[in-house]
Amino acid sequence: MRAVIVGAGPTGLYTAIALARRGHQVTVIDRDPGPDGGQWWDRKGVMQFHHPHFFRQQVADALLAEMPEVWQGLLAAGAAPASLPGQPGAPAGLHCRRVTFERVLRAAAETEPGVLLRTGHVDEVCGERGRAAGVMVGGHRVHADLVIDAGGRSGRLTRALRGPAEGGDCGIAYVSRQYKMLPGAADGPVNMPFGVVVTYPGYLAAVFIHDSRILSVLIARASTDRQLAALRTRAAFEAAARAVPALAAWTDPGRSRPLTPVLPGGRLYNSYRGQLNDAGRVALDGLIFAGDSVCTTNPAAGRGVTTSLLQARQLISLLEEHGRDLTSCSLAFDSWCADHIRPWFEDHVYWDTDLIRRWSGQDVNLTHPLPSDLIMAAAQADPEIAKAVGPYATMQALPGSLDAVQARARAIYATGWRPPMPPGPARDELADLVTAAASCRSNRAEDAA
Repeated sequence: MRAVIVGAGPTGLYTAIALARRGHQVTVIDRDPGPDGGQWWDRKGVMQFHHPHFFRQQVADALLAEMPEVWQGLLAAGAAPASLPGQPGAPAGLHCRRVTFERVLRAAAETEPGVLLRTGHVDEVCGERGRAAGVMVGGHRVHADLVIDAGGRSGRLTRALRGPAEGGDCGIAYVSRQYKMLPGAADGPVNMPFGVVVTYPGYLAAVFIHDSRILSVLIARASTDRQLAALRTRAAFEAAARAVPALAAWTDPGRSRPLTPVLPGGRLYNSYRGQLNDAGRVALDGLIFAGDSVCTTNPAAGRGVTTSLLQARQLISLLEEHGRDLTSCSLAFDSWCADHIRPWFEDHVYWDTDLIRRWSGQDVNLTHPLPSDLIMAAAQADPEIAKAVGPYATMQALPGSLDAVQARARAIYATGWRPPMPPGPARDELADLVTAAASCRSNRAEDAA
């Protein structure tokens, strides 16, 4: 079967290699020409490319099952297996930058027999008698029996062929900066497989450990918080990094040095869109959507590439099962995503909405079900809750698994218990630091002028 995959991100590249190894001829089309050999890669159309990523164990499992040489290539490029905190040797994923991940995966696709990578902009999907027949690229047709749209949430190529997306802006914005650990420097503290995260009333701070002794520092805030928007300036970001102990431990000049400027993040979305059109049918036999084209979530929990490769593995399996009956494959894939991917979208929508409400100064709302982050926090006070939280936190169990401890968590909060605030500045204190730092920077710029 001839297949065209629109988008050369993790979903598209992984799916292309897997399909080619099953005897299909695959063309992958992306407007980005790929890395030019330098260390920096200005990936077109992927805002989050240089922001923090964590590749969960499901991603490692997908690579090891289908293309173990890619896993070995990532390790050779400096990526390192992650373990659960306090459990050395318990696999949890991969410490790796997105740029490293895509470089290695793309290199594998470029040398894979049966895969052709092509640079260009896909103008439209071609249909004949209700079937996908290829795509138009720069006025020329690329023929195919199967078209997979892995072009991401914001792609407009197939928008008219599907029902509207659910969800929207999650109300959170963030900035990040990459650092390089100095030779011989010891790591800072960790409390998560990817590094460390601390949540304050009004903002969140995190460190993501990557490959080659590189790390990313991230600070997230409500997108309506205009005072903390100044964190995008270097002076304000550095002041915040010094003030938050968990960040200061990693960014101390004696331990690491900055690699990049402060990188502002774009608007963050939680979105979900199935395979069907407004009439509830498959628009074109042989047109299938995968990856971010189906689901995106706030990246703070590191679920994006995981949900995408989970989809890719399932889609590959269904294509083998259904053969040329691609409409049945689309329907089966849509049903599977509704059961296994959509719950992560719904979880984040509820979590983010309640987090923004609490960041505005409101208390825990015991008249509604607790969001997942509050149930996870309650595990500090009840070991029985921790037993349920573990599988959920590692995405081995769906969000609904927390329903079993919802009542226990609510009982803890009903006593007046609240998650202890970590050491560091409260939101208003951080805002004062940021404002002062940004003001000093502005004054210095005026003096220099």
